[in-house]
Amino acid sequence: MRFWAGALILTLLIAGGVSYLASASPDGLDSATLRGCEVVEVDGAEELTGDCIAQHADEHALGGSPLADYAVAGQEHTGGVAGVIGALVTLAVAGGLFWIIARRRSAG
Repeated sequence: MRFWAGALILTLLIAGGVSYLASASPDGLDSATLRGCEVVEVDGAEELTGDCIAQHADEHALGGSPLADYAVAGQEHTGGVAGVIGALVTLAVAGGLFWIIARRRSAG
């Protein structure tokens, strides 16, 4: 049990701490889709000028979800909290699935 508690604490520390060290620069996919365009501000909103793939992109359907853009409710500097929440949800779902599989195997 100590091992699992330690693993959980280490997972949460990594998810919360390393999230703050992540780069704010666009990743490879973002930078590739923005190649050939320039981001300009027009009437308080960002627009793309030039010719790039991202110019024809729409907002993601889940862009307004609670953990979109690796932030909690769109608030800046909450990447660590979002990382911890994501890790907990992932562990809960995986643990639940493993529990269901183990119960089926022992019953069958």
